[in-house]
Formats: sequence, structure tokens, C-alpha cells
Amino acid sequence: MPAPSRYAVAADVVVVAETPTPSVLLIRRRNPPLGWAIPGGFVEPDEDLIDAARRELFEETGLQPAELEQLATFGHPNRDPRGRTISVVYGARLQHAAHPAAGDDAADARWFPLTALPTNLAFDHPTILAQVLPRLVCASKLEPQAGLP
Repeated sequence: MPAPSRYAVAADVVVVAETPTPSVLLIRRRNPPLGWAIPGGFVEPDEDLIDAARRELFEETGLQPAELEQLATFGHPNRDPRGRTISVVYGARLQHAAHPAAGDDAADARWFPLTALPTNLAFDHPTILAQVLPRLVCASKLEPQAGLP
């Protein structure tokens, strides 16, 4: 029997806020691949997935939502140009857009209205947002951006 394949695992967090404008929190990556991205990063060897999601969100944005919900897993072989990476995506809803503070490998962290997302999203994050935002939006009665892929 061949040895099992080894892949990197990431935990990402899509955070939406209702006010002042329905928005999603994104970070601008400090390191390649550059662009705007969902906060997140690699899971440490002895770390639980949700703990990794909380840690990465805090390191990159300074935010600590009370609740995270596991929403989806993405594993297309070419989703990350650095190598095969499987991403477990969590979601969080906030009533108010808290002030993020970029840290760790985030050069910037800011809220984007759901109707005005940046076009230079990293990785497969347009696909992730298209699949995950409707679940978060429906639950909190936000309006999703038209035309997400």
C-alpha cells in the first residue's frame, strides 16, 4: 500500500458585518501571491481547525468574533500556486463592522461593501466568497453582491 499523500491545510474565515453597510472583511496580503484575501492561514501540526481559524483571524485582523461556523471545504489541486492546499472555511457574522488592525502577514485589513468587492482577490477566493457569502447573508438578511462568480 502506498504512503498517504501529504497536503497543507488552511483555515480561513469569512466575516460579514451588517452595519454601517453590509460588508465583508478582507486582508491585503503582504507576501506573494499578492492581492486581497479572506483572512486565514496554515493549520499548525497539533492545532484544531477552529483554533487555527481563530488564531489566523486574530493575527491578521485583531478581531475575535464570539462564534465561528464551519461552512465549507475547498481542495481544488490548483487553488494555491504555492502547492496543494486544502482550506476549511469558517464564517462569522457581526452586527457592526469592528475596526480591524492589520498584522502578521497582512499589509492591510478593511471592510468591503458586498456590492464593491476588489477585483484582485487571491487564490480561489472569488469562488469561496460566491459560495459562502449567500449562507452568511441569508442568515443575517444582508444583500449579496450581484455577479460574484
